Amino acid sequence: MPGNGRYSSQLRILTLLARHGTARYPAALQHLRVMFAGQMPQVAHDVVVIDNSLPEGHRADLDRGVELIGGSNSSWEFSAWDNGIAHVGNQVNDYDLVHLATSAFAEYTPGHLKLIDQNVVRHLPGLNAALGHVDFYNEPMTVFGIPSQAWLRSSFIFLQPRHLKALGSMVCVPSGAPIFSGDPLAPFREDAPISRSYRQFLVGWLTAAGTAQGPGWHSRFDLTLETLPFFESKARAILNEQMLTNRLLAIGATIVDVTWLARKAKVADSLSLGDIPDWRTQIRPRVGAEFWRLLDGPGRGGRP
Repeated sequence: MPGNGRYSSQLRILTLLARHGTARYPAALQHLRVMFAGQMPQVAHDVVVIDNSLPEGHRADLDRGVELIGGSNSSWEFSAWDNGIAHVGNQVNDYDLVHLATSAFAEYTPGHLKLIDQNVVRHLPGLNAALGHVDFYNEPMTVFGIPSQAWLRSSFIFLQPRHLKALGSMVCVPSGAPIFSGDPLAPFREDAPISRSYRQFLVGWLTAAGTAQGPGWHSRFDLTLETLPFFESKARAILNEQMLTNRLLAIGATIVDVTWLARKAKVADSLSLGDIPDWRTQIRPRVGAEFWRLLDGPGRGGRP
């Protein structure tokens, strides 16, 4: 296990980095470590890489403070994080923060990553909050009966060990959940527990020209019988991403946008939960006037 008690008074962060081999994002681990060393030099940083292309039970030391284990890949990064959490065990409590990341963390609008420094993360241990980039839908969606419009991008999230304990498994939507029809022309079951608008979003984001906010996913594809299993896996990952935010809220955590906290940290010596506004207020300055209309209007209540 990385660290092995070698840190004392420094802020301690454990990264659980999920990947599937190194062919697609070969430098992800290197870039992550360079980022921490350059932007958070006083943070004690350990990494467990969970590689879903390797069998469960595989283990190797890659460097001091960097360990590699295999993952099940049953639910992509979410099951990988479960593998990592199980591997670390009670030693997770030796850390102030746990950082969940994927090897694609720098692939889509990564500008906010340069804002994360030790002046930002130092506020988190004292807050019942999870930090990440807040994304939002054009309108509220419903998944498993929960209305939502925003979520933390799961490729780069900071939270506390107690949050992991309260959440249990990172997987909320496992393989076999009653969602998909098996038909690429109508990929969702009629009784799937997600709203029509959410179904349209998933198809548009993954396979079409995108959404009203801009282009679609960086790796979008045509939806055919051959690509249907991949579509289902990716759609399930998106649902797990949304449900991670919903479940964090359900255990009492607040979601915090990186850009908002970076701006606030420049002028505040300390922060309390009462200082953190609604997610719409947090992101309004960075999304620009063209998207403000999406943050206002009927049905946009207090929940993300």
